[in-house]
Amino acid sequence: MSACTSCGACCACFRVDFSIHETEDMGGSVPGGLAVDVTDSTARMRGTDHSPPRCAALTGKVGQKAICGIYEWRPSPCREFEEGSDACGRARQRHGLPALDGRG
Repeated sequence: MSACTSCGACCACFRVDFSIHETEDMGGSVPGGLAVDVTDSTARMRGTDHSPPRCAALTGKVGQKAICGIYEWRPSPCREFEEGSDACGRARQRHGLPALDGRG
């Protein structure tokens, strides 16, 4: 299992905004109950605008056994987030986790 499907640091670090067309209600795959409307064209993963942020789809404990409950249906910002990227390193650092592959 890769760090991306067990870490969860990014899911508890960033606000996740995406097109409303990615929600089930608009023909996409993101479950409507996990998204909130931000504008007429933008939705946000529920919980990611809290302080501290934590996506409502995340289950488990960050850094130990965390997993996205909608991994196959996650929105584009989550799909595009790269394991081992600078942003990944920052998220892991905020949760006291070491960077991956010497990055971050």
